[in-house]
Amino acid sequence: MHSPEIRDRARQLYLSGRTVAETARAVGLPYPTVRHWCKDRPESRQHATAHRCFRCRPGLAANLGDYAYLLGLYLGDGHLVTTARVPVLRIYCADSWPALIGACENAMRNVLAEAVQRVQKQGCTTVQSYGNHWTCLLPQHGPGRKHERPIVLADWQRDVVAAHAGDFVRGLFHSDGCRVANRVTVGGREYVYPRYLFANESADIMGLCRWALDLLGVAWRMNRRNSLSVARRQSVALLDGYVGPKS
Repeated sequence: MHSPEIRDRARQLYLSGRTVAETARAVGLPYPTVRHWCKDRPESRQHATAHRCFRCRPGLAANLGDYAYLLGLYLGDGHLVTTARVPVLRIYCADSWPALIGACENAMRNVLAEAVQRVQKQGCTTVQSYGNHWTCLLPQHGPGRKHERPIVLADWQRDVVAAHAGDFVRGLFHSDGCRVANRVTVGGREYVYPRYLFANESADIMGLCRWALDLLGVAWRMNRRNSLSVARRQSVALLDGYVGPKS
C-alpha cells in the first residue's frame, strides 16, 4: 500500500500538466496505479480546495491571521502562476531561514492547501501549492512584476489586514525585511542599537506596509525611496512582539 504522500505527489504532478505516463515515470510507479489515482478518483486537489476556500464558502471558519501572514509573504516573495492547468502559488524562501520555510508551509495549509511541496534550488526553497481557489484569495495576481503594475487590496482584504495587522507585517518583514544592529559614532563613541528595515520596489506595497505599521502604532521613516526604517526604541520593541528576528 502506498503512502498518502506519494499519492498526493502523483496527483499534483498530473494537475500541473503532466500526462499520466510522465507522472508514473516521475514517481516510479506502474501506469495503471497512477491512472487510477489521477483519473478514476475524482477527489483531485482542484476540487478539494473548493471546500476550503473561505471566499467561496462564507460560513467557513477561516484562519485569517494565517491568511494575513501569507498575504504579506506573497506580496514580498510570492508568485501565483495561472497559466498551468491548475494555478500554483509559489513563495520563495532563503535556505538561511529554515523556520520561515516551515511557517510559510503551515500558513498555506491553514489557509487553503491540502498538499504543499518544497522544491529545492540553490540557496532557496520554493514552497508551493496547487489549487484553483488561490486566485480567489490572491486577486493581486497578474502578468508582469508587482512593482510594474498596481497592487491594491480588495475591501475584504483590507478588513482582514486591519484586524490582523501584526500578522500581515510579519509576512512582509519575513519576505523583504530584516532586523539589524545599527552602528553609529557620536563624539568618538560608538553606539549600537537594533532597527528594522523593509525594502520593496513597489510603491503600492510600501504604502501597505506603512499603513499596517500605523495601525500597530509603530513609528517609521523612509530612509530611501524604496526602503523604510523602524529605529525608535519603543517601536522596535513593539515590532519585536509581532515580527522578531528571522530564524
